[in-house]
Amino acid sequence: MSKPTLILALVDNLVGVLTITIVLPNHLKNTSMIQLIKFLLFVAASQVCIAQSTISEADQFRKEGKLEAAIKAYTTDYQSNPKDWKNAYNLACAYALIDQMDSAIQYLNIALKDDTSLWALADSDLYALIDDPRWQTLTDNQMERHQKKHGKIEQPEVAMQWLQIIMKDQALDYYIDRAKSEYMKLGSIPQWYHPLGMFKGQITKDNFKQMQALIETHGWPKYSTVGELAADAPLLVINHHEEDAVREKYIAQIRQNCLEKEGSCMEYAKIQDRILVALNKPQWYGMQFRYAPDRTLEPFPVKNPKYVDQRRKEIGLEPLKDYLKRKIGYDFLVGQEE
Repeated sequence: MSKPTLILALVDNLVGVLTITIVLPNHLKNTSMIQLIKFLLFVAASQVCIAQSTISEADQFRKEGKLEAAIKAYTTDYQSNPKDWKNAYNLACAYALIDQMDSAIQYLNIALKDDTSLWALADSDLYALIDDPRWQTLTDNQMERHQKKHGKIEQPEVAMQWLQIIMKDQALDYYIDRAKSEYMKLGSIPQWYHPLGMFKGQITKDNFKQMQALIETHGWPKYSTVGELAADAPLLVINHHEEDAVREKYIAQIRQNCLEKEGSCMEYAKIQDRILVALNKPQWYGMQFRYAPDRTLEPFPVKNPKYVDQRRKEIGLEPLKDYLKRKIGYDFLVGQEE
């Protein structure tokens, strides 16, 4: 009988956050061990090959968990440049994270006047606002603003339900990041993390049930029916589900949407490769990584690697050497054939 194996696979989720996928033997699933391992690997992954960008003083305060100081700094920036809608948006998020609803709504309305995207309707920083009676009006106005700029969405009400699933999926991430920082500083997992981890698992289960209900009622979401951000929401839920069988169940639909340009081919490739890696098979697209003996990241083995760019090109992805260099600083040297 082989020893239990633990596979570390790094994937980017739909909103650009580095996340961890753990593949465990069945007898270790649904135990406290999985929460501990996930947390420790999440901390480890945050230290590797992530491009750094210059951030403001306010952003740094926020990153450190000093939200009151962040609000003060964002406010100072707003007073000096009230036309900077991105700063106003960050200020709204900071207020929402400390449950100051009136201020959060005030600055969010200011920010959204110059923003026609739907990201605010999926942003987990604003999760505290969704039960506020003003939230529905705000989201309706933003959806209208978006459609005036980018064209009509066939199913706007359904789109908003998918966007809220994205928001819920990420709802605890800021606080989990704080737990990670505490671990790096003190060398131990803060006790308050554990109920968060359990709650995060429950959110994932609830989102999966809601996803199934939406698909049963309205069909699989597509770019043409609910817009690009909302249409990829089920991929986030599926990728975060602990059961590989769930990914295997939906992979054909995800691939179909990719090929019909109705869903993300990038996310399809990540989920497809994750399935293969979990089965100890070579991946197709080179989207899953592991630690090499020297603790640098490298891709899991790729099937017929000299043809990987051909496979990637078929679904609109860039050459693997470019992707790996940018994402993990890895030099992929296999010559390619057409």
